[in-house]
Amino acid sequence: MGADQSSCFACFEGDHGPYADSHRYTTFEDLQLDKELGHGAFSTVRLGINRKNKDKFAVKVVHKSKLSKQDIDALHVEVGIISKLRHPHVVKYFDFTQDRSHYYIVLEVVAGGELFDRIVQRVYYSEKEARDLVWVLLDVLHHLHGKKIAHRDLKPENLLLKSTHNDHDIKLADFGFATEAKKPLRDLCGTPAYVAPEIIREKPYGLEVDMWSCGVIVFILLGGYPPFDDANGVADMYAQIKKGAFTFDDRYWSSVSGEAKLFIKSLLNVDPSKRPSAAAAMNHDWFTKHATELSTTDLSETISNMKKWNARRKLKGGIKAVMAGNNLKNKLAGMRGTSG
Repeated sequence: MGADQSSCFACFEGDHGPYADSHRYTTFEDLQLDKELGHGAFSTVRLGINRKNKDKFAVKVVHKSKLSKQDIDALHVEVGIISKLRHPHVVKYFDFTQDRSHYYIVLEVVAGGELFDRIVQRVYYSEKEARDLVWVLLDVLHHLHGKKIAHRDLKPENLLLKSTHNDHDIKLADFGFATEAKKPLRDLCGTPAYVAPEIIREKPYGLEVDMWSCGVIVFILLGGYPPFDDANGVADMYAQIKKGAFTFDDRYWSSVSGEAKLFIKSLLNVDPSKRPSAAAAMNHDWFTKHATELSTTDLSETISNMKKWNARRKLKGGIKAVMAGNNLKNKLAGMRGTSG
């Protein structure tokens, strides 16, 4: 459900050793619902422990009484989508069931926390490490887009790490806004700083919106701050996004390769037809650049920047800056006529 951003994907439960694989999951009846891992307006996330083998799962418990018919439909769409995905870097889905008062979604427990929280703890961080992370994200998008599925909410909060011991095993999470994109989409959804210009312009759109959001994430991974900011208000940021107005500040980008900057520019193209697909992006020159050379590109300034930005992002986390349905329509209505 797009409106409930507290999905269990955003909850972490320490390190539980080996992760539960699909063959270890038996039935929902075998799970004992243990402590709460998180909660939101419509749901609570509980730790589920298999009574037989003690494997652990994240169980999203959705309260039926709090849902509208539209919410229920959205929940079924979300479950239908995640049940189709089989990728090592997507949070694993196991089961969906219900009783008289609740829906239950059984998912993999993700123990490593948010990717960006881990990066800012690094002593050394190179362009090659950033590139390796981007490759994984593109591989996931290639998988989704091959099934004509648009995620529509790519952002740092939804890039999680499987364990506390591996900095590269990313898991893409939270498919509350995901949908099939077999025909042009018109829903107004996403998260402000990562949303594509065609959505803000209320134009029909497709899979290309994910490639834009990917470009924003790559920019942050290399520069330590977002290409579009809301320092002067969200309306001003939307105007920046619609124009594709961003710059590479030499203070933070002087050591970053030219190929990386060209790669970002290709993704942050306001014309969606000119953005590369995930498959095409994986063939960009940036990914053919010699790994040894990129390994020596010290992004210490990026880490310093990212620490400040990440702290501000966390502070804003409780504000619920997610756009959805009428909320976004109202925001857009308020800014019409202020920019082209």
